[in-house]
Amino acid sequence: MPVRPAETEAELEAHLRGICFKTGPPRRIGVEIEWLVHDARNPRCPLEPDRLHSAATTLRALPLSSLLTFEPGGQLELSSLPARTLTECIDAVTADLALVRPAMLAMGLGMAGHGHNPWHRPQRVLTEPRYNAMEAYFDRWGSAGRSMMCATASVQVCVDAGYEEPGPLGHGRRWLLAHLLGAVLAAAFANSPTSEGCPTGYRTTRQVVWSQLDPGRTLAPPQGADPRTAWVAYVLDAPVMCIRAEDGPWDAPEGLTFREWIRTGVPRPPTREDLDYHLTTLFPPVRPRGHLELRMIDAQSGDAGWVVPLAITAALFDDPEAAERAYRIVKPLAETAGSRPAPRNPLWRRAARAALTDPELHTAAVACFAAAQEALPRLGASPEVLAAVAEFTERYVARGRCPADDHLDALYAAEGDLIVGKDSQ
Repeated sequence: MPVRPAETEAELEAHLRGICFKTGPPRRIGVEIEWLVHDARNPRCPLEPDRLHSAATTLRALPLSSLLTFEPGGQLELSSLPARTLTECIDAVTADLALVRPAMLAMGLGMAGHGHNPWHRPQRVLTEPRYNAMEAYFDRWGSAGRSMMCATASVQVCVDAGYEEPGPLGHGRRWLLAHLLGAVLAAAFANSPTSEGCPTGYRTTRQVVWSQLDPGRTLAPPQGADPRTAWVAYVLDAPVMCIRAEDGPWDAPEGLTFREWIRTGVPRPPTREDLDYHLTTLFPPVRPRGHLELRMIDAQSGDAGWVVPLAITAALFDDPEAAERAYRIVKPLAETAGSRPAPRNPLWRRAARAALTDPELHTAAVACFAAAQEALPRLGASPEVLAAVAEFTERYVARGRCPADDHLDALYAAEGDLIVGKDSQ
């Protein structure tokens, strides 16, 4: 709850400027990985909340280095500590997963890597005031909010903001690179083509869901020469989702922006803690939290599927040569993106629907993955990581495919078998 006295608009703007981009040499890497939790024997059967609450109690007793949390629909999330190297980050999360997975299986629970729940409708299991307020807020825009909260999962890669000065590792260049490269990453790792057992027409349904939410808190801020100024304006002009209260619901007046809240002081004057909490309710595709949080990658299948997007992103941001090459590769895509912000612009929509079957995105992905593969040895990547990246590149990127295509192939093959079976009767 708020403890500081209310501050002026100028003081809060200065606070935002000081925390959004913590500049300096890129030294840290992190990852947040989410999993859809399901019954190990029957993934199509929705889980009872009591089973998930019991699992949370068990898992929180494990000696994990990562922060373990659960999303509103019961999705399990592991958030690594900032690591000094890519290898350190991968080793730490891998060790945590080696504890979490067996514990889940012992409780009859599985962990699936899909960007969007392929089996059943969204079902919220967490009832904290934050999620009650979030659900009520997003319901104003339709059903996408409940899908986002309860049926989506991702791999979120966190990289340092970079140097203050211009150059391939400067924070302004990295901010722009993240938004241009984001469509390529979303396409290459698209892994959510179905909902409730049926194809949606998109390879990353998760991205479509995000594009249908409140634009004031989910679209990218305007791109320009001064990302700090753009981000401060974005934050203060975003609608307030909820106002925390000791008792009762966390309601907020409809349409109230944080800037208006500061200026009017109604229903009570906001504090710095209120502003910091407001930041946690903003969900653009790239979120500056001192570092840059890239939020556009679908959750990946397999025990180590998350390693490849982490490795590719780390290489393209933290190796100076690869960062410069990646920027030159994706900068022409800005022309095809148009003036609308991500993820509602044409480029991101093509990434959601076509993924790497789109010629421009395929060409960019092939070049970016090649730059990353050359850079990873310079970052000290292990032979296992290099092999995983090479296998993914050959299996998907080189062929203009993504993980979603495997799911669609299996679905259509199963439907074909059913038709053949009927014809033979």
